[in-house]
Amino acid sequence: MKILLVEDEKQISDYISKGLLEAGYDVDTVDNGEDAISYATNHDYSLILLDIMIPKKNGIEVVRYLKKQKDNTHIILISAKDQIQDKVLGLDAGADDYLIKPFAFSELLARIRAIFRRNNGGNDNILVVQDLKMNLVKRVVSRGDQMIELTTREFNLLEYFMRNKNSILTRMMITEKVWNINFISDTNVVDVYINHLRKKIDKNFDEKLIHTVRGVGYILKD
Repeated sequence: MKILLVEDEKQISDYISKGLLEAGYDVDTVDNGEDAISYATNHDYSLILLDIMIPKKNGIEVVRYLKKQKDNTHIILISAKDQIQDKVLGLDAGADDYLIKPFAFSELLARIRAIFRRNNGGNDNILVVQDLKMNLVKRVVSRGDQMIELTTREFNLLEYFMRNKNSILTRMMITEKVWNINFISDTNVVDVYINHLRKKIDKNFDEKLIHTVRGVGYILKD
């Protein structure tokens, strides 16, 4: 599940980003409103965590712009502004929730889960490739009538493949998106995890979903 974090205070941004990654979410970070609009427009996010007091365009302006463009991505506003009128302004602009700084990280995670539960039956929370299904809210995977247990890293890797089905993914792309690190050419970590996934989602099935593109990377075929 991919989250866009918009926060101009680096210490806070690093803290939230680290916590979200540890919780199993994929995170992109930007520090101003214009970049927030650009990223939200050109990428597919499940949720945007948006500070109000950011440069170039403030959080309220970003929310209004995205809603005007019929963007239905969930938005949680985060701000030190704690007056009732501030909350009303943000929620009326189109945000799903409003969280006051400082906050406990556990509360942020609880609010994120609550938002996703509201749409638990919605197609946006279910990824499907042939008979392989992933529920992003419950974080469960099944193929046919068989439940598949995955580690957090395996789940994130499979989610990346399913969101980019029928597209060739290089090792560099995978390490940067799933591990959030720059690609190191002499590491085989991607191949090791691909092998783990294959054993879990392909081994007991006639139809194989993960395929090697020799010399390039991997592809999940629908």
